[in-house]
Amino acid sequence: MSKSPRLTIEDLRAEIEGKEILKGLSLDIKGGEVHAIMGPNGTGKSTLASTLMGHPKYEVMGGSVTFNDEDLLEMAVDERARAGLFLAMQYPSEITGVTNADFLRSAINARREEGNEISLIRFIRQMEAKMKDLEMNPEFAHRYLNEGFSGGEKKRNEILQMMLLEPSLVILDEIDSGLDIDALRIVANGVNSLRSEDRAFLIITHYQRLLNYITPDFVHVMMQGRIVKSGGPELAQRLENEGYDWIKEELGIVDETVGQEEEEFQVPMNTKAPR
Repeated sequence: MSKSPRLTIEDLRAEIEGKEILKGLSLDIKGGEVHAIMGPNGTGKSTLASTLMGHPKYEVMGGSVTFNDEDLLEMAVDERARAGLFLAMQYPSEITGVTNADFLRSAINARREEGNEISLIRFIRQMEAKMKDLEMNPEFAHRYLNEGFSGGEKKRNEILQMMLLEPSLVILDEIDSGLDIDALRIVANGVNSLRSEDRAFLIITHYQRLLNYITPDFVHVMMQGRIVKSGGPELAQRLENEGYDWIKEELGIVDETVGQEEEEFQVPMNTKAPR
């Protein structure tokens, strides 16, 4: 990659069906960094992920988002993917009639210039190697995308896509939900294998256990549709031990939520996080 990625979010506000969810969120993510966002349910975390990827149900009401100095909000969903964004979804969709292998190869070629498509042999070798790393059954390559997959298998499949696409900004929306300890370790190893100065990560999670395997550089707490507190890995550990009540008391927050979020991505008081 020729340029280290950078995502800059300034005073972002977004709503769904007339209800404001993001209420002035600012965040700066650079290549080589891993940012974790934590917070209770209904505070805007998944809305942030969906808004960044261009979910059509969410309307941006204000603020700006730039990715590598380009206006991300002006890009269509496919343009954001080609620019290097990747979202590992909380609830991956099942697509009947499209095999996992066909989907993956098409996704890779969509990001390549015409005439520079990946060869079938090279693709198969890469896919098989990554599936082995993720301890996935080779037969999954020939099954329809996510159809009949367990929750854990769908999450591994999302990481397989990430490893093959090699995006420059990875958004993981509760990738740890539904995983047992062994699967969590395998998924985390896949993420860690891609950590580099050419790639940035935004990890949304409820639990410290994922961060035991993927050590973040920054931890942010979301409440009321914005980031209210930031720190290092020690912040996640304190949240694990003490919960969120101490933050609510410290900041005078009575109700931390913004209402029920639309958590599933279906393809078609401003607080700045300190650096």
